[in-house]
Amino acid sequence: MHARDFVVIGGGVIGLRIATEVKLRFPDSDVTLLEKEERCGLHASGRNSGVLHAGFYYTADSFKARFTRDGNRRLSDYCVEHELPVNRCGKLVVARSADELDVLDELLHRARLNGVELESVSVEEARRIEPRARTHVRALYSPTTATVDPTQVVAAFAQTACRVGVEVRTGVAYRGRRDDGIETTAGALRAGYVINAAGLYADRIARDFGFASAYRILPFKGLYLHGSDEAPAFRTNIYPVPDLRTPFLGVHLTVTVDGGVTIGPTAVPAFWREGYRGLENFRLAETLEILRLEGILFLLNRAGFRDLALRELPKYLRSVLASRAARLAVGIETRHFKRWGPAGIRAQLVDLERYELVTDFKLEGDEESFHVLNAVSPAFTCAIPFAEYVLDEISERIK
Repeated sequence: MHARDFVVIGGGVIGLRIATEVKLRFPDSDVTLLEKEERCGLHASGRNSGVLHAGFYYTADSFKARFTRDGNRRLSDYCVEHELPVNRCGKLVVARSADELDVLDELLHRARLNGVELESVSVEEARRIEPRARTHVRALYSPTTATVDPTQVVAAFAQTACRVGVEVRTGVAYRGRRDDGIETTAGALRAGYVINAAGLYADRIARDFGFASAYRILPFKGLYLHGSDEAPAFRTNIYPVPDLRTPFLGVHLTVTVDGGVTIGPTAVPAFWREGYRGLENFRLAETLEILRLEGILFLLNRAGFRDLALRELPKYLRSVLASRAARLAVGIETRHFKRWGPAGIRAQLVDLERYELVTDFKLEGDEESFHVLNAVSPAFTCAIPFAEYVLDEISERIK
């Protein structure tokens, strides 16, 4: 049986950065990262918008606030160091009515508490930043928001992990826990310490180790529309005022790293964990479990889940998605957005005691294993400082 000091499960940005940080902290240890797919980052990490968030959406006592501002700077610097493109295009958050102005004030307050640069701008100032922007009375401008190519970042993270001495094993999936380690599709693996960063299946793996008993992962599908060559060009990302009851930011216009434009993502409750396209990866038992949980959340409507579901389901239609984006900017027409991008699935944790979506990162662990149960957006932005925090926590447990 192959023996390793540390085994990290999951080859997304979080797993790759954690594995890298393990090797940097414990250079004499053997560190293996397992990724079930043939390449790292084929799930959420490689299917997101590539936006580097600034950190003003989150309350000051949250992990997200703690890591986003520094994560933005450090991932931007990492991209420059590794000659990866960065589009420092910024972001406007625009109001659609007077009812949303109080939320703009709250976001500005959070930005100040979090030490994040954020400006309140008039309609005229917003249009100088982006001539097509629509807003009511005023808007917010975030100059440090940027976009990158997520697939290039994942590839660079994987190269960095290998360079520092992590053994990255792709095409090898976790199958269960053993007394002295884990079972994989490539055989048994003795593991001194197991770190679970498995995204959509993090809760299932955690339960094998006695954790996540009060939590379940619920998948949400994110769909994007890509603009054609005839689509209007934009200088900056344009976001709506978010519903602060949920961890989703709403359909927005993203300026890609190469200057293109996308509309999305949606946050449609999905029916199985890897339902990217058609009946791909359909599992009946998994679907029944998810439908039951979604049904409870729908009936209870805690934190507006029913409202969210009813609002999101029509967005499977291109015309609906384009009409939402047209509220944010002038010149958006459905005919300019014909191509769907690869769907993403967000692994969103649900608290089964409160029947609410968990809005912050959630971690559990002991002296034998550590589990990243909820690493939702902006985890991509936060990856570098978040991994360092995870290793701080692990180091305390294995002294």
